[in-house]
Amino acid sequence: MQNTSFNNEADYNDDLEFSAAPDTETCIRLTTPIDLAGTRLDAVLAKLLPDYSRSRLTTWIKDGAVLVNGKPAQPKDKLIGGEDITVTVRPSEENLAFTPEAMDLDIVYEDDTVLVINKPAGLVVHPAAGNWTGTLLNGLLAHCPSLSQVPRAGIVHRLDKDTSGLMVVAKTLPAQNHLVQQLQARTVKRIYRAIANGIVPFDGKIETLIGRDPHNRLKMAVVKFGGKPAVTHVKVLERYLAHSYIECSLETGRTHQIRVHMREANHPLAADPIYGNPRHPCSETVKSEVKQLNRQALHAYRLSFVHPSTQETVSFEAPIPQDIYHLLSVLRLEAGLDSSLNNEVEWQEKFDDDDDDWDDDDYDVEVMYVRD
Repeated sequence: MQNTSFNNEADYNDDLEFSAAPDTETCIRLTTPIDLAGTRLDAVLAKLLPDYSRSRLTTWIKDGAVLVNGKPAQPKDKLIGGEDITVTVRPSEENLAFTPEAMDLDIVYEDDTVLVINKPAGLVVHPAAGNWTGTLLNGLLAHCPSLSQVPRAGIVHRLDKDTSGLMVVAKTLPAQNHLVQQLQARTVKRIYRAIANGIVPFDGKIETLIGRDPHNRLKMAVVKFGGKPAVTHVKVLERYLAHSYIECSLETGRTHQIRVHMREANHPLAADPIYGNPRHPCSETVKSEVKQLNRQALHAYRLSFVHPSTQETVSFEAPIPQDIYHLLSVLRLEAGLDSSLNNEVEWQEKFDDDDDDWDDDDYDVEVMYVRD
């Protein structure tokens, strides 16, 4: 390959040569640009191969997968320009996880720009350790192969594995950027419905910092310092003997936000395996039904956002899933409330009249459920 002077990152990317090795690994061959003379090898590769993280490139160098003029090198070795570099791209579990897998997707809406999915409980959104296959991302790649050209297959936000409900997926990079900006500006409206332990006394706002639990790094918690601001508005829809049916509107989107906030408010979600209270006092019948739910009673039922192409606000709803609907029916029956609703759609419609009253001005009092 001829030595070439590069003026920008795009030029670097255009001057790569790729070839498939016999063991299916991919080899990338390139030449050190003269204007990067005196730069460390790991920094040169980070500049030339921006699609790969610097930590991954460093690992490849240390493992001997990077040759400079045909010889292994070290990350800190400085280059003088003009060296022939060969990088053997070794597939990682994460690389292999980004493969299409056909699955039934509950598609609420789809056009050339976005997809709206009603995710069932039990489906992991994104491949990660312990879940490299069978995720929503794999299903999206099978449904729409062009999503392989969009980072994270167009996923812009997530739901926990055992939380059901609505998610929006971008089908193009401009649409993804547009939706991410909306999420950052907090203009995406996300409303959840849930069953909480105990009698939630009134509507209010929970505002805290959320960060990693200092006693268990696998959990999130309300923290005094170092966390990220998190705001959840809570509205009580109905109260039973020992539980409450609530609606939560998110201003922010922190990991496990509703689950953490409701636990901090001493009203954890029913059947939550991480933040719940399995000893919550209630009747044996309800205890049995809660146990059979086998996941937190949380459903993302309404999603509104500005459509990236039309610039119009669009809104979607997903009916309460059968498992949560069944638990609600048991709670209503035990509490002596009307049990004439025939299905989860009728149940949802019962509480839909007041969906548009989520402005802060509609609260009689701003409630801080959590202690300072």
